[in-house]
Amino acid sequence: MATTEQLSSVGTPTGKAKIYKNFIGGEWVESVTGQTFENLNPADTRDVVGVFQKSDKRDVDNAVEAAKRAYVSWRLVPAPRRAEIIYKASRILEDRKEQYSQDMTREMGKVIKETRGDTQEAIDTGYYMAGEGRRMFGHTTPSELPNKFAMCVRQPLGVVGMITPWNFPMAIPSWKLFPALIAGNTAVIKPAQDTPLSVFNFVQALTDAGIPAGVVNIVTGFGANVGTPLTEHPDIRAISLTGSTAVGRIVGSKCAESFKRCSLELGGKNPMIVLDDANLDLALDGALWGAFGTTGQRCTATSRIVVQKGVYKKFVDTLVERAKKLKVGNGLDESVDMGPAVNKAQMETDLSYIEIGQKEGAKLLCGGHRLDKGDHAHGWFVEPTVFADVDPKMRIAQEEIFGPVVSIIPCDGLDHAIEIANDTVYGLSSALYTKDVNGAFKGIRDLNAGITYVNAPTIGAEVHLPFGGVKQTGNGHREGGIGAFDFYTEWKAVYIDYSDKLQKAQIDRPE
Repeated sequence: MATTEQLSSVGTPTGKAKIYKNFIGGEWVESVTGQTFENLNPADTRDVVGVFQKSDKRDVDNAVEAAKRAYVSWRLVPAPRRAEIIYKASRILEDRKEQYSQDMTREMGKVIKETRGDTQEAIDTGYYMAGEGRRMFGHTTPSELPNKFAMCVRQPLGVVGMITPWNFPMAIPSWKLFPALIAGNTAVIKPAQDTPLSVFNFVQALTDAGIPAGVVNIVTGFGANVGTPLTEHPDIRAISLTGSTAVGRIVGSKCAESFKRCSLELGGKNPMIVLDDANLDLALDGALWGAFGTTGQRCTATSRIVVQKGVYKKFVDTLVERAKKLKVGNGLDESVDMGPAVNKAQMETDLSYIEIGQKEGAKLLCGGHRLDKGDHAHGWFVEPTVFADVDPKMRIAQEEIFGPVVSIIPCDGLDHAIEIANDTVYGLSSALYTKDVNGAFKGIRDLNAGITYVNAPTIGAEVHLPFGGVKQTGNGHREGGIGAFDFYTEWKAVYIDYSDKLQKAQIDRPE
């Protein structure tokens, strides 16, 4: 594969599996620990995608030190010049899109059409953010005193730490790294241990585009050994995490101890409302894509479908019929509709929630089992699963499962549906299918979520709009769009007095 050629500096082959090293100060280096771990293909665990460094605090310290050194000069590079490197990296990603997408499917499992979309999202983010290199606007404002000029400008934070997830292993790192770098920060990134190769490919593109040594550093390993030291490091000025609400609570608390800036993009239990007047075929298309795309392993997955009683039976019957026809298998097969769970633990979580749903009294209408025969024998596959007649208070309707399990809940009408939709601790994405423009705008106003789609599923965010949620889905920061710069920059107020005399604001006022 071409990856071997492009990452030839990363490591040396060992049997069929390649050894990948940490990227620190512009060099590919082994971990201080001397230990490694295997990255396995979740569709076929006999396939070892690569061997990666099992790092610890010492590696984090080395990476932070390299980022500190690089920050001294990187912050002084004009933002438009920094952006040109990002633009070039996006062109490189575009050239390597198919290869990097196939690598992603091997290590993460989702179908090749989706990994192409993941890579494309990184490309789009790069092109968008590169334009912002000439638009990181501050503002000027009149001073209250004569012969005095007032303005504000954005400045970088310093060294930032990033902890990225496995479900979008190139798109989400691009949301974090591109705006951080354009703003003038340097970074240490910890990829999810299930999907480090996609981050290596991403950073390889940046390196080939000319990013200076030490500006971006990768340290691979596990949360307690890499993520925690990164969060606790005194020279890290901000942490950006995409992960579970439970982990976000820990990271947020730890950052608060040292007054680090912290961006948390966490869990979701996203509702899709289908009213009697909806285009039912469109809603069914959206339900299948929203519930089973990425094997349900999205923070924005359509995990609850709230359906008005007039179309409830028809909707449920048709969704079950279509879900049963989805082809589950290795995502590199272009005919496959849904891939595996990312690892054994996630598969077991999916199966445990299916058991919980049955015990709670929900009606299991399709799926519910592991697939482990024939082509599925060596992977972590779960059938697309549909529960109907779900009570909104059941655990399967309240807790994030992160798998191909969807709960269908009946409702009386729009007000009842909104009440059900809002009744969770999460508030990331929401969707409403209706032809009633008045109802649509009421839903937009009253659905308590960071994102609302009308006549589209709960997935499909675009890179130029803010992404994030409310309640326990996050802590108020947004990724995507210009809002990303609000996290990765500090505001500095500037006053220039050219009166050639002392003027005291709020005191020296003309009579």
